[in-house]
Amino acid sequence: MTLKDKQYDIKDILKIPFQYSPFYSFLIIILKVIGGIVPTISMLATAGFINATINKLQKNNDTYISIVIPLVCIVICAIYSWCSTQLIELAEAKLENNLRKTFRVFIVERIASLKYNYIENAESCNLISRVIKEPETQCQKGFSKFFDLVYLILKILGILIILFTQIWWAAIIIFLIAIPVFKIAIKGGEVNYAAYREAQKYNRKANYYSEVLTGRDAVSERALFNYSDKVNEYWYSQFDQSRKLMRKANINWARQAGLGGFATSLLTASIVILLIFPVKSGVLTIGLFISIINNVVSLIPDLSWELPECAEVLAQNLEYMKDLSAFINLDNNSEYLDLPDKNPICIETVEFKKVSFRYPDSKQFILNNLCIKIEKGKHYAFVGINGAGKSTIIKLLLGLYEDFDGEILINGISIKNYTQSQLKSMFSVVFQDYAKYAVTLKDNILLGNIQENSISEILNIMNIIDLNNVVNNLPNGIDSYLGKIHHNSVDISGGQWQRVAMARAMMSCATIRILDEPTASLDPISESKLYEKFEEISKGQTTIFISHRLGSTKLADIIYVIENGSVIEKGNYYDLMKNNGTYSRMFESQRSWYENEK
Repeated sequence: MTLKDKQYDIKDILKIPFQYSPFYSFLIIILKVIGGIVPTISMLATAGFINATINKLQKNNDTYISIVIPLVCIVICAIYSWCSTQLIELAEAKLENNLRKTFRVFIVERIASLKYNYIENAESCNLISRVIKEPETQCQKGFSKFFDLVYLILKILGILIILFTQIWWAAIIIFLIAIPVFKIAIKGGEVNYAAYREAQKYNRKANYYSEVLTGRDAVSERALFNYSDKVNEYWYSQFDQSRKLMRKANINWARQAGLGGFATSLLTASIVILLIFPVKSGVLTIGLFISIINNVVSLIPDLSWELPECAEVLAQNLEYMKDLSAFINLDNNSEYLDLPDKNPICIETVEFKKVSFRYPDSKQFILNNLCIKIEKGKHYAFVGINGAGKSTIIKLLLGLYEDFDGEILINGISIKNYTQSQLKSMFSVVFQDYAKYAVTLKDNILLGNIQENSISEILNIMNIIDLNNVVNNLPNGIDSYLGKIHHNSVDISGGQWQRVAMARAMMSCATIRILDEPTASLDPISESKLYEKFEEISKGQTTIFISHRLGSTKLADIIYVIENGSVIEKGNYYDLMKNNGTYSRMFESQRSWYENEK
C-alpha cells in the first residue's frame, strides 16, 4: 500500500492506521468508545446500589434484587475497564507493529526513491530525519490519542449531563473551562512540535559530534590528537540549543496545564459544597451525591492533564502530517527501487559532449563544457586536484543527477532514454566512502549481485583481491559476521574492508567498473598492487580509476586530467610525461612514493 501525493491533515491521522491495519484500528475504536460510556453507567449503578442498600438497612420494602442488579452492573463495568485496558494495550502494540512492517517500509522505500539532490541538501535531510523518526509510533500514538480524546469527551459529557439535571450552571461552567483548556493544549502541541522541528537541526549536528566522540572510526585520532574536550564543547553547544528549545516549550505547556488544573480543582470544591444543599433538602439522593462527587473529582486529572495531553499529541501529529505532506511531495522516481537488469547492455561507447553541471542551490559550475569519450575494453583514469569534478562525472554517469547541460551518450543514445534498471546494470562502483555491512563476509560480497549467488565466483574474486588470508583468520570462514554487532563477529582492518568493497563491486555483471578513490587506507605501493590485480580480473572490460595517487594511472590506456571541470590533458602515461604538463608535474611530485618498492 502507498500514500498519495497530497496535503495530509487530521483525517489522515485516522486513515493511515486503517489503511495499514484495519482490524486493530477498529478494535481500538470500539474499546475506547464503549470505555467512554462505561463511567456514566458505573456512576448511575453506584448511585442505585448505595440508595438501595440504605433503603434496605432502613428496613424499607426494597428487595435484594434492587441491590443485586446495580452491583452486577458495577462489577461488569469494573471487569470491562480492566479487560479493555489490557486489550487496548495489545491492540496498540499490534497496530504499531503492523505499521512498522508496512508504513515504515513505505517511508524507507520512498526515501530510496527520492532524487539524489535531496540527500545532499541540509534542509531536506532535516525533513527526512523528522519523518523517518519512528513514523509507526507517530501514527499509532496520534490515532490512539484521538480516540482517547473521544473517550474523555464521552466520559465528561456523561458526567455533565447528570450534573446538569442537578446543578445546571455547574455543568455549563465545567464545559466552558474545558474549551479554553483544549485550545491551549492544541496551541501548546503546535508550539512543541515547532520547537522539535527546530531542535532537530541541532540534534543532527549533536549526533554527529557524539559519533566522533564515541565511534570506532575516529578512535585513533581521538587518542592521537586528544581533541575530545574540544569536540565535546561542540556537541554540548548543539545539544544545549536543542535542550533549551524543548525545555521552554515543555515549561509553557506545564504552566498552562497547571492553570487549567487549578481552575478545575476550585470548581470541583465549589460543586461539592453546593451539592450538600440539594442532599439536605432531599432533592438529591445520597447515592447520586456520592457518585457525582466521585466522578467530578475524577475530572480534575482529566481536564488538567489527560485532555491537554491528548490535544497536544494531536497537534503534534497534525504538524507531523505537514512534514509528511512535504516529504511525500518531494520529487521521486519509483525506478530508483528497481533491481539491476539481469541482461545488462554491453557498452561500446560513453561520451560526454560539452557537459556543464552545477549542484542544486549552487551558482558555481563543477563541470564546464566537459568532453570525454570512453570506449569498450579500455582502461581509463581521471586525475586532478580536489574539487576538479572527477567524482561528479561518475555521479552523472550513474544517473544520480539528471539536470545538466550538454549530452551524455551511451552507445550513441542519450542517458536520459535509459531506465534506472538498465543504468544500474551497466556500472559497478567502489566509492571512497564505501559501506561496511554488519553481515557475513559472504553476504558482504554477494550484495554486489543479489540476483545471482555463485560461491565459486566469490572464491575466485577473493583469491585475486588477496582476501584468502582474511578468510583463514576468521572463526567461520566466509560465513563469519563482520563488524561489532553480532555475537562472535570480527572487525577487520580498514584495508581489508576496502578489499571486501572491491570484491563486492567485482561480483556485478556490469560492463564498466569504476574505482572512485576507494583505496585511501592503503599505502601507495599496496594501492598500485591492488589496482594491478583489479586490472587482471577486469581484462577485456572497461574500467575507470579515480585517484590522487598517480602510480596506479600507469595502467590506464587513456588518462584524462581534469581541472576546473574541463579536460586540460589527455593521453597515456608516456605521452603525458613527455608533454611535461600538469600530469607530469603531479607525477614527479609523487615519484618518491613508489621508489624502493622492495
